[in-house]
Amino acid sequence: MSLYAELHRHLGGSVVPRVLWRYFERNRPDISDQFDSYSDFELFYTQPKDTLEDYLKLHTLVESVQTKEALPYFIYRLIRGAYIFENLAYLELRYTPFYRTPERLSNVERIDAMADIIEVVGRASQQSEYPVVTKQILCMHSRLPYEINRATIELAAQYPEYVCGVDIAGGDAAYKLEEIKRLYVHAQNLGLNTTGHLYETKDGCYPELLPYLKRIGHGIQIPLHYPELLRDVAARGQCLEVCPTTYLQTGTLEEIAQLKTVFDRCFDAGVDIAICTDNAGLHNVRLPFEYENLLTHDVIGFDGLRACQAAAFRHAFAWSHPHQPASVISNLLNEQRERQASRETVVQ
Repeated sequence: MSLYAELHRHLGGSVVPRVLWRYFERNRPDISDQFDSYSDFELFYTQPKDTLEDYLKLHTLVESVQTKEALPYFIYRLIRGAYIFENLAYLELRYTPFYRTPERLSNVERIDAMADIIEVVGRASQQSEYPVVTKQILCMHSRLPYEINRATIELAAQYPEYVCGVDIAGGDAAYKLEEIKRLYVHAQNLGLNTTGHLYETKDGCYPELLPYLKRIGHGIQIPLHYPELLRDVAARGQCLEVCPTTYLQTGTLEEIAQLKTVFDRCFDAGVDIAICTDNAGLHNVRLPFEYENLLTHDVIGFDGLRACQAAAFRHAFAWSHPHQPASVISNLLNEQRERQASRETVVQ
């Protein structure tokens, strides 16, 4: 079996419906009682939305229950599923730590509490039983004020053992472009890897932000509508984090076949693509199926599949982090391969 690297998965959207439902039943009956059955909840949770804004509202639901106390419950099941069902060797898990802190606290207190969240996620991600190399990407958020986003960046720099980069999420923020640029400059000055949700939809296309990113979160509108930018993207060595199912769930694309233009133009221009899930739980779709779905719809061939698999490992932020030697990553990957070989021997 192939090993996979996942570069774009949100902690909030990673919880599969059944796991979330069981948590609600045991701990938040006020939520589970709003649905007649699990089937009703699953339909509500996974059905496509009309817009990206409607889609992002589901993150708020999950964020509200991913407290410091509950995070180990969710992360253990996430890592277990990633190892057993997806054969993940490497996972970058992104989230906004501020939204996992108690709302009853002041903003200053919540900023202080973010460090605890990073540590809890970091410790919970280290599963000796399921040795997936897991790193965090801390997300700034377009709805949050500058001081909170800046504190997120500074915390990322303080936890190199857990955090490999920063991102900005939360939908369109045209009015904050200068502020976002200042934040990315600060991140670069601290030596942090950077990615960002950009060129996902027609409303989020800001070329002035591209030079600040090592990878581009989504980026599909570049090959679709701004192919003239691909030469610069290739020259900077940037990789697109393409999440196929997301674009169907948010109404950004009508059918997956539209992605063929994205892959063809990127391959022709020498731009790497890492195939990702974005929100595997919200979609009820795991990473190997994203690859399979692209193959069966003739969006890519097997050569393209192998190129994207290799690109995902090559652009993994942990490799380029000065505090994470490549030898450590190599040893962890070898350990997983040995465990996989032992598992296959038992099956035979």
